[in-house]
This record gives sequence, structure tokens and C-alpha cells, in this order.
Amino acid sequence: MIAFLLRRVLWLAITLWVVFTVSFFLMRAVPGGPFSQERELEPQIAELIQERYRLDDPLWMQYGRELSGALRGDLGYSYRKPDFSNAEIIAQGLPVSASLGIVALAFALVLGLPAGIVSAVRRGSLIDAGLMLAATIGIALPNFVIAGLLIILLVFLIPLFPAGGWGSLSQLILPAFCLGAPYAAYIARLTRTGMLDVLSQDYIRTAYAKGLPGRLVIARHALRLALVPVTSFLGPAVAGILTGSLVIEQIFAIPGLGAHFVEAALMSDYTLAMAVVLLYTVLLYTMNVVVDISYSLIDPRVELD
Repeated sequence: MIAFLLRRVLWLAITLWVVFTVSFFLMRAVPGGPFSQERELEPQIAELIQERYRLDDPLWMQYGRELSGALRGDLGYSYRKPDFSNAEIIAQGLPVSASLGIVALAFALVLGLPAGIVSAVRRGSLIDAGLMLAATIGIALPNFVIAGLLIILLVFLIPLFPAGGWGSLSQLILPAFCLGAPYAAYIARLTRTGMLDVLSQDYIRTAYAKGLPGRLVIARHALRLALVPVTSFLGPAVAGILTGSLVIEQIFAIPGLGAHFVEAALMSDYTLAMAVVLLYTVLLYTMNVVVDISYSLIDPRVELD
């Protein structure tokens, strides 16, 4: 396990360096800059701004300076919000996106796992067809469409939830459900596929032949291995959910991290965009490591390498 984690830490360092380098040069290859969105400035003023933020330095000097800061854990200051460091902006937005994501993930698991299990056990029945139809619709519909429909139904027609905002449980439930619904659909389909594969194994038929109750066979013998494909999906899904969904956050006026990332990309805020990209890379890589470890816990035949 120690050797496995050391290799993963080494690969994380290499991955972060590659992501940093590619993101750095791609962002600067795009026409414009952090201050090109402003009204047209006098040449002398524009030159002073470039000098103030050292954007007139050669590209290799900017790369070395930002890479050195990143290695020290210094994410720098936002060009568009100079009063706040990028670490402060992330610290404000990440807990909001994480709270929304955790509740959305809970919705996805609570809805997706039972739906997949019931659909596999009742294969070919009307229940199976109905649940898989709902899952297919959930995958096909973008979450902003789901959000729009639920706002019309549960905010205007049946006023159960507020239309937006942040700070109370009632303001959390509806956006979390809209964010988690597509993930629930994927989990349901993956659970059904994994469960059908496991139910066809010899040891499951042996368990039934011994007279064990169906619920016991599913819960104790089949479910564990059926969750392997779901575990693979949850790695990148958790990272994506926790970093926030721009669409859902914009629709429900939630002050999460997603809006900062898109605003940084649109406004060419190099340092803030880089900070969020590196954060997402760390989360995604960490979740993949957790998934690899989970494989060995779910199925002892899997070896960590």
C-alpha cells in the first residue's frame, strides 16, 4: 500500500506539472488578455498596467515565476479581483459547491442504487422498463432542462421551494436534486448492468439452490461485486460534483466555485483559472486513487499496482 501511494504521489506531481504547463500556454495563446475586456485605454495607461502585473515580461519568465509560486503553494492574486487572493476566492466558493455536491451525490446514490437493483431483479418486467426509461430520460435531459421544469412545477405551480438563493435547507434541496438527477440515472444503469452480470454467476445460483432468501443473496453476495462499475463511475463524478456545476449555480443564484471558473476563463483571468484547474486536477486524481483502493476492498482478487 505504501509503495502504491508513493507511486501515485509521484504521478500526481507529474500530472500537475503537465496540466500547469499546457494550461499556461493555452490561455496565453488565446487573443486578448486580462484587461482587454475593459474600455479602450490610452497606450501609456495600458503599458503601465502591463508593467504593473508584469505581463510585458517574456513568456518564459512569466512561466517560471508562476511555476515557482505554484510549487510554494502560492496561487497568486486574481487579475480581476485584486483585493482577493485566489486561495481566498476558492475558500469562499468551494465549501458552497462541496455542500451542494455532497447532497446531490446523496440523492444520486439513494435514487440510483435501489433503482438499478430492483430493475435487475425484475428484469424484463414493467418495473424494469419504467425505471430504465426514467434513467434514459435522466441521462438525455441536460440538468438545466430538469431545473427549469422543476422550477415551474415546484416553485410557481406548487410553491414548495424558493426559486434561488443560498443559506437554508429549502434552498439546497431543489438544486441538489437537479444536479444529482443525471448522476442517479447513470448509477441506476451501471448498477443494473453489474447486478445482472453477478446474478448470472455460479456462486449466486448455488446460494439460491441452498435455499437462502433472495434478499439475503442480493445484499450479502451479489451487491458487493455489482458495485464495481459504480465505483469506477463515482471517481470522476465526485470530483465533478464537488467543484460545482456552473449551470445549476447560475440558475439558482448559488455563490459556488463554478461561476468563478467560467468568469475567469471568459475574462482571461490567468491566475484564477489556473488555480481552479489545478484544484480540479487534484480532486480528480485523488478520487481515482480512492477508487483504485476501493477496488481492492470490494474485490480481494484485485491487486494494487
